[in-house]
Amino acid sequence: MIRNLAEKSVVVLSWAMTLVLCAAVLFFLGYLLRKGLPSLGTNLIFGQADPWQALLGQARVFDGIFAAIVGTLYLVISATALAVPVGVCSGIYLAEYAGPATNQLFGFFFDILAGIPSIVIGLFGFSIAIFLHKQFSDRLGLCLLISAISLALLVLPYIIRSTQVSLENLPTRIRKTAPALGATRLQNIVYVLIPRALSGIVSGIILATGRCAEDTAVIMLTGVVATAGIPSSLLSQYEALPFYIYYISSQYADQAELSRGYGACLVLLGTCAVLFMLAYYVKRSLTYRALYRA
Repeated sequence: MIRNLAEKSVVVLSWAMTLVLCAAVLFFLGYLLRKGLPSLGTNLIFGQADPWQALLGQARVFDGIFAAIVGTLYLVISATALAVPVGVCSGIYLAEYAGPATNQLFGFFFDILAGIPSIVIGLFGFSIAIFLHKQFSDRLGLCLLISAISLALLVLPYIIRSTQVSLENLPTRIRKTAPALGATRLQNIVYVLIPRALSGIVSGIILATGRCAEDTAVIMLTGVVATAGIPSSLLSQYEALPFYIYYISSQYADQAELSRGYGACLVLLGTCAVLFMLAYYVKRSLTYRALYRA
């Protein structure tokens, strides 16, 4: 009877904590909606510019967040494109090729990298930009590319660990079937293991995408500015929604301007939600195709 009472207490406590967490999230979203909804509209995004001309690149938006939205998307895509190949390949190596000592050594370094504060990663990117500017060319400096590289370093451990864990957790029967039929190790990895572990790998990439979209400390030191417009290349400075929110919340002149900051928060949440849904759709499509072919 005591055991049953203890189990019921644990269940009740778990449900209570879940409800508290859900209530906190709903309260947070409700607060943002109440503060930010009045400012949502084309004026928040495009300011006084014509929306179609802004979308076609024929008019620059000076008093809206359109350039910050585009800069955030560029930043996320660039950082993810840099981090995914390195992270996935490193995870495959640790799971399938590295010996115990090598696995432990590299795992230790990746854990250290995961624990480095983002502001330190930003300072590293800032130092790289200064070095390139002084040693190679005046055109090289704080820019979108440096921010993307810094963010790629920031999210790299998540991709590596998710790839490694997804591969290592596959059942032994799946691992042994293809080699027993004469497949090489590489064929087994490419045609059997990766398709089976693809769901977990893409989940890590989705988490990395969200981290790229929301981080502020890194981009503050590596190229983001308040009024850069839409970046013309990877070597240009840019605007981003996280920095815009920080800038408005710390230097707003009146309540209307602060409301625009709350509106930008809703736009950032919506942008992250769209990226997550797109990544989830890609995850389901790739997993289905891989399993169907296997």
